[in-house]
Amino acid sequence: MASPLIRSARQSELDDLALLEIQAGELFHSVGMSEVADHVPDQQALSRSQQQGLIWVAEEDGKIAGYIVARVLDGNAHIEQVSVAPTHARRGIGRRLISHLETWGRRNDRPATTLTTFRDVPWNGPYYRTLGYRELSGAEIGRELAAAMQHEASLPGIDASRRCAMIKCNGDAS
Repeated sequence: MASPLIRSARQSELDDLALLEIQAGELFHSVGMSEVADHVPDQQALSRSQQQGLIWVAEEDGKIAGYIVARVLDGNAHIEQVSVAPTHARRGIGRRLISHLETWGRRNDRPATTLTTFRDVPWNGPYYRTLGYRELSGAEIGRELAAAMQHEASLPGIDASRRCAMIKCNGDAS
């Protein structure tokens, strides 16, 4: 199978991206996190990100296989959301999307890429460690990243004690 095409998301695709995120989130039921699995994406936030050119999709055979949303927090590229359709899971699509966002960050002089995630969910913290990310200590977390984590902690099903912020410096070969 050919590598997916990574391209900017179109406004007309936002409903499909929201549905894809819901489908991908179903996996959280398997680890007892039903409130997280039942999360409904914020369509207005998706629209704002798309208008700013901060959403990319992975397209395979004319269909969206996954997507990623970027932000800039504390001067770093930040992975706001990454979702892969269950029918396309475990094919390296998430890895390709993350790599694309990291490259975007380097091209825009961002010193690192950050994200927030569940520390112990297999496709979260442990997965990002395999991509070269490391957990930030509390003292390393910038003001904007801390605010994002505080907001996430207010969402249904989010136990802040299970969350962490992670970073990968640009130029890391790992």
